[in-house]
Formats: sequence, structure tokens, C-alpha cells
Amino acid sequence: MSDKTQHLVLPITGMTCANCVATVERNIKKLEGVRAASVNLASERASVEFDPSTVDQGQIVERIQRAGYGIATGEADLVLQRLSDDNDARRLERALSMLDGITEATANLATERIRVRYIPTVVSQAEIRRAIKEAGFEALESTGQIEDVERQAREREIRRQRNLLILGLSFTVPLFLLSMFGDLGIIPEAIVQADWYRWLMFTLATPVQFVVGWQYYDGAFKALRNRSANMDVLIAMGSSAAYFYSLPVLFGWIDGHLYFETAAVIITLIVLGKFLEARAKGRTSAAIKKLLNLQAKTARVIREGIEQDVATDEVRIGDLVIVRPGEKIPVDGVVIEGRTAVDESMLTGESFPVEKNPGDEVIGATLNKMGMIKFEATKVGKETALAQIIRLVEEAQGTKAPIQRLADRVSSIFVPAVIVIAVITFLGWYFLAPTPQGEISAFTRALINMVAVLVIACPCAMGLATPTAVMVGTGKGTQYGILYRSSEALERTGQLTTVVLDKTGTITRGQPAVTDILVADFDGTEEQLLQIAASAERGSEHPLGEAIVAAAGERGLELLDPDHFQAVAGHGVEAQIGAKQVLVGSPKYMVENGISLDGLISNMEALQMEAKTVVTVGIDQRIAGLMGIADTVKDGSHTAIAELQDMGLEVAMVTGDNRQTAEAIARDVGINIKDDRGRILVRSEVLPGDKVDEIKAMQNDGKIVAMVGDGINDAPALAQADVGISIGTGTDVAIAAAPITLVSGDLTGVPRAIALSRGTVKTIKQNLFWAFIYNILLIPAAALGFLNPMLAAGAMAFSSIFVVTNSLRLRGFRLA
Repeated sequence: MSDKTQHLVLPITGMTCANCVATVERNIKKLEGVRAASVNLASERASVEFDPSTVDQGQIVERIQRAGYGIATGEADLVLQRLSDDNDARRLERALSMLDGITEATANLATERIRVRYIPTVVSQAEIRRAIKEAGFEALESTGQIEDVERQAREREIRRQRNLLILGLSFTVPLFLLSMFGDLGIIPEAIVQADWYRWLMFTLATPVQFVVGWQYYDGAFKALRNRSANMDVLIAMGSSAAYFYSLPVLFGWIDGHLYFETAAVIITLIVLGKFLEARAKGRTSAAIKKLLNLQAKTARVIREGIEQDVATDEVRIGDLVIVRPGEKIPVDGVVIEGRTAVDESMLTGESFPVEKNPGDEVIGATLNKMGMIKFEATKVGKETALAQIIRLVEEAQGTKAPIQRLADRVSSIFVPAVIVIAVITFLGWYFLAPTPQGEISAFTRALINMVAVLVIACPCAMGLATPTAVMVGTGKGTQYGILYRSSEALERTGQLTTVVLDKTGTITRGQPAVTDILVADFDGTEEQLLQIAASAERGSEHPLGEAIVAAAGERGLELLDPDHFQAVAGHGVEAQIGAKQVLVGSPKYMVENGISLDGLISNMEALQMEAKTVVTVGIDQRIAGLMGIADTVKDGSHTAIAELQDMGLEVAMVTGDNRQTAEAIARDVGINIKDDRGRILVRSEVLPGDKVDEIKAMQNDGKIVAMVGDGINDAPALAQADVGISIGTGTDVAIAAAPITLVSGDLTGVPRAIALSRGTVKTIKQNLFWAFIYNILLIPAAALGFLNPMLAAGAMAFSSIFVVTNSLRLRGFRLA
């Protein structure tokens, strides 16, 4: 077996409960070369890792279909150009059939069209059109915009369940009323005992049993064929027991009561539950659908000097794209002309528009608010930030949280256990219970209680408890620029006790900025001093020099061209600005050039105590002034750290900076230097490799630790932490290996991520509690004869709806 691993996501149809999930997983894992398989009932997707040298995608799809389940496929009907004869048609069909994700390709020479069936999670229509072009043909048009095939498959299922529900109700309601009125004496006994009346009940019940309920017979057959038992087996057994018991009574072979209405009500109530559940499940993935809808449909590009509108999928790297005010930015790129403000809230969660100037990155799917810009496309298709975000969220939703393992273990034996309990119930009531008084026989009573046990049991609720909450939780996170890479990360984040922050680029901006300007022996203003210093530094590549130039630019100062410039490594620069000889650099550099610092020593010490670097300016052998330069704290850092502490979390800082700087920053943002036991929480002068040891030391103290860093420089520490949080990745959301990625650079995303995790885990626990307590209480109640089968069916349908609806409450979860 090779070391190469390929990842495949497949949309599955036909799954109804946790046992279906286990069946699909088990069948996929039987294939040689499959390394891992995870199936999500809520999203109805299978995530598979396999060795492509041993097994291919077609074999995996075939295995799923053999197990009795389907794959949601899309259909593209494309108009072709340059299709000249039948050989061309066959050649194109062969070329497309070799493309991963294509299940069928049929070219028609007469109509010059090709119809392609494809798996949308594997290949897109844009990739199909590119493959056609590479084969030497041209796809002129497609049937509308890109299809959301999975949404269409879900909508078809909802329509199917709705139609079955209408059919079921149209027969079940009159059947139930006839039975109830007969039992209550409203209909005379003579009519109730009449043959035509009994045959009418049979006529009403049979379509419900074998048309509306056929899906459960079909599902039960497939499950038993795969040597497993699922919810369909229980429903088929329960309703069939009531229906087929009534047949010999109808034919007069035995005396007893007809239970046709019981069978019909059971099936109709289950279909009602499935219809409502399907509608609710569709809303759990609303966040992903919202992201998909963000993408601009078209882009205005300049090709060969001509502006033209093309589909967003057709934009190529290097294209010049024009975006006017109020339009969406179609792909990722870099501004080359124009200035504007862009609303990025849909991806980063930041509410204020972000200014964009030439050289700045723009993100596809964000909204241009003000000016017209021209930018160069740098990332298109699956490489854009939006596409990466969607992929990361879908992968996270396809994984299983550790808390789900208990439900999986119970689900694997649940249905067989229920069948055993149902058989014991029947035998107990038939052989051990006192003989009933009245018309009902011991056999009938035992049968009815057995049916109640079969239909009250609900493996669906256990299967949906975790994945529905994970889907809504991860989807909610995308609204705030929080990307969880796995369900495990989502769960683990809620258990944190300590959050360790890197300083540079996490708490601070990572960009030195001028914070103080002090004029000394200089006949001019602060702005004039800054203008001269920046003019001298404009040729410097040192970060402190760049900070001075940036400060002048922010104030709108016009820089002068130096007549002479020389950089002195480690000290500063020397320049001739007009008639002035200018030195800009460290205090030591001034002293070495014979410039006295008398009177400024106390000012310099005060700035250094605030963790600021002092840059001095000398003009014509006099100390003209000094500047304090610091890596300023981000706007949200104070708030974020206070929120973390309010949540009961210990906040620590690890940095490579010197102790004086580190402690000054810590005091500024509210991080305690030491904890209550005297242990140091602010670690300074720590090399990147040594940050791992600091994390390990905290873990050895029993702490569950999150490390927050930039995702690249801090990669070892992020990997060592129980939860790594990568911050400020911008368009490169996929580059960081951290379990959680924050798209924006705002530290307030950290407490939001933790709060959302806690809320999601709380919802999962509520769901699991309901799923287990429901079965623990009601299965014995049914076995003891306290539940009518029709009430049992209603309760069973309600159980799944409760779990999905409870998960949907997370959509309204409030994050500060």
C-alpha cells in the first residue's frame, strides 16, 4: 500500500437513523485501501480517506449503492461547439468519463449537446467545462447557474415525504374516525360488525401500509441484507404485526378486534415525523448555503483591452477585474488601482468596512462599499478564501466528536436489543400476565404491547443528537470568522482552563508604530521634525525606519528627497536634507557622533519603561528630538482578555521579547504577571521552539491549554496545545494547521470561539440526555402496557424532531 492518501466526500441519500450510518461506514471500511470512513447523519455525507493505488472512487460509490443507499448526483446539459462527427462524440465521452466524480457522460451529435451526471462534492460544472475545453471542444452554455445538487436532493425528499404524508392522512383520518366512533358506540354495533364496514377499514388501511409504508419495508430489507437492523425494521415489524393480525380477523378465521387503524396511524405519524425532521435538518446546513450564495455570479474582467462580463468560474489568475461601488468582489486578488472600503463582515465577522488601497488584498464574496477598484486576480475557484472556508467547515461537519462515541456504541446494539425486549414483552404478557377480562384476548393484548415497544424505540434521536448540533455550531462560527477544523476541536475548546497568547501579531499589531514625538533643540513643530526624520529614513529597510515613514504618511506629510543617504548597520542612518545634516538612530549612535543627550535621559528612561524603543534625531550636531516606537496593542485585545478572564479562564502570555517589554504589554492589557500560587504567567525571551516546553509544563500541571498564535511561526506550540487557535490568516485560511482558525486578526474571536463551543457542547448533552432518557423511560412503559401503539408512534416521531429543533436553537446563540 502506498503512502498517498486521497480524501473523498460523498453526499449519501436514503439514510434514516444511526444504524444506517453504521451500515454505510462498515461497508466502506470493508474495501481494501480505505483507511478511514466517517458518515454524518445530519449532513448526509460520507467522508472517506483511501489509497488511490488500491481502490478508486467508483468502487467506493458502488459499495455504497450495493449496501442499499444512493449518491446525490447533479446533471449538466451543455451545448457544444466543434463537435464534427460521431468519433468526436465518443472521444469526448471517454475524456469526461476519466474525470473523477463523473458517473455518466452522453454526447448527442445531432443536437450538439452533452449530458453529464456528476457528484457535486467531487467535481464542479466549471471543472467539467474546462475538461471539455482541454479535449478540444467548447461548452457554450449550461442550464442556469451552478446547481446546489444536495439541496435539490433534500428538497425532493421533503416533497416525497410531504406527498406520502398527504396520501397517508387522506386514508388514515377517515379510518381512525371510523374505528374511534365504532369503539365509542357512535356508530351502531350492527354496522361495526357488518362485513362491508370491516372491508372498508381494510381498503383504507392497505394503501397506507404498502404505499406510504413501503419505504420502511424497503429500508428494512436493505438493512437485513447487510446483516444489521435499523429503525425501518422496527417500524415494519410493528405496523405489520397490527396489520397482518387483523387479516385473519377480517376473514373470520379468528375472533378479535381489527387493528387496521393502529397500523395506519403508526405509519402516518412516523411519516409526519420524517417530513418535519427533513425540513428541520435542511435548516441545520443553512450557514453553508448562505456562504455558497455569497459568491458573485459574474465578474467584469479586462481581456485584450476590452471590458467583458464572464462567469466567476471563468476568471483566471492574472485577470484584471473591475469592481464598482455596491458590487461583490468575485475572487481574491490584490488592488492595483483605486481606493475603497470593503465590507468583509460576511467572512470575518468584523462589522466595520476595511479600507483598501493599491497593494492591499481583497477577498472574494465581500462587498465593495465606496470607490471603483481594479485588482489582479490571485486566487480563483477552489483556492479562494470563500471556497477554503466552505471546504474546512464541511470537513469539520463530516468528523465525529468524541462525545458521539457513546451514542454510536449504543446505536450498534439498540435495535436488536429492542426486538429482544419486544419478544420478551409478548411472551410475558401472553404467558405470565393474568387473563384479561372482556373482549380482548391474551394474544391480542400481548401483541399490542409488543407493537408499542417496537414503535416507541427511537435510534434516530441518538444518531442526530451530536451531528445536528455540530453542523449548526460550526455554521454559526463562520458568521464570526471562526473556523473549526473538526468536531473534536469544537468539543475540546469548551473544556479549556488556560489560554496562552503569543504577543507579536496576536495581542499587538505586529507592526511598529510611532507613539511619541518629543521636540528638543529644534526650531520647529512635531510635524516638521517627523517630516525631516521620515525623509532621511525613506530609503531605509529597517522596521523602525519604516514606522517613521508610515507615521509621516498617516499625517499627510510630504517627504523630501535626501541629497545623500547612508545606512549604518545596527545604529541608524545619515542623510543630507537640503542644507541640514541629519542623523536618525539609537541614542548610542548620537553619542558616537558627538551629540549630547543632556536633558533627555529621563524622557528616554520613561519611554523604555513603557516597552518603547527610543529613536533619536540629530540635526547639524544638535539633538533635535526623540521618538518612541512601539508595537501597539490591537483594539480588541483589552476586551478579549477581560472576557476570557470573566469566563473563568487563566490567561498567560509567551513571547520572544525582553522581559521589560513583555511585562509592560501584559500590564497594559490586563494579564497577571503571576497567578495566585506565584507561578509566572508572562514568559519572556522564549524562542519559538521553546514555546512547546512552556505548553507542556502547563499541561503537566493538569491544565487544558489553548495556544493562540499566527499559525505559521507558532506551529509547534499550536500542535502541542490541547487546542491550537490560528489568528489573522486572511485569505490563507487553509495554511494554518491549527484546529481552530480565526479569519480576522481580532483577538475577540477567541472568547467567541470558546463561548460557541461551550454552547454547542451544552446542546449536544441536552440532545443526548433527551435521546437516552426518552428510550430509558418509555420502552419499559410500553413493555408494561402503559402506552397505546398509536401514542408510541407519535412520541417516537416527536423525539427526533425535538433533537433537531433543539440544535437549531444554536442559530440564535448570541456572541458578544
